[in-house]
Amino acid sequence: MSRVNTLQSLFRRYRRAGDIVFAWLMLALSIFLLSQLFDQTTYRAGGKLFAQPRFWPAVSLIGMVVFAIFHLLGSALSQRIEGRWQEVLLWLSAFEYAAWFIAYAALVPLAGYLPTTLVFALVLTWRVGYRTPLMLCSAAFGAVIIVVLFKTLLKVNLPAGQLYEWLPDGLRQIMLIYF
Repeated sequence: MSRVNTLQSLFRRYRRAGDIVFAWLMLALSIFLLSQLFDQTTYRAGGKLFAQPRFWPAVSLIGMVVFAIFHLLGSALSQRIEGRWQEVLLWLSAFEYAAWFIAYAALVPLAGYLPTTLVFALVLTWRVGYRTPLMLCSAAFGAVIIVVLFKTLLKVNLPAGQLYEWLPDGLRQIMLIYF
């Protein structure tokens, strides 16, 4: 009997507060995806069942719905844990970095690849809490190395920044080619 109690205490200790919210979201997502199956896949008459383009997506989505239901039942029948909404807010805070990336992608054509990468590397380093001069210099050095590697060695064509148009001719040409 003590082994069962030990397993139950381990389960309670490692259980997350926002588990029920995650279970509902996964169930809703899996049902939505399953509802789109007939619009997004086809059926070929006369073909074998396992060779149908709809078969394997249907198997995976039905499995996703079934396991989402099991997860929801397990979460609903488990003991309530405080802090559910704090954990959900923590999950939502990850979208902040998606917003940073969108802002970065929007500013590269305006300011140029090097200045934007340098500024965002420094700002994000500061944002995550690395505020010592060594960390900020490391971030700036890493940003410059990334830009040089992408533009020179990998020859990635990125849009030139509109800011580069204001530079003198010789410097503008170097910035357009290498940075």
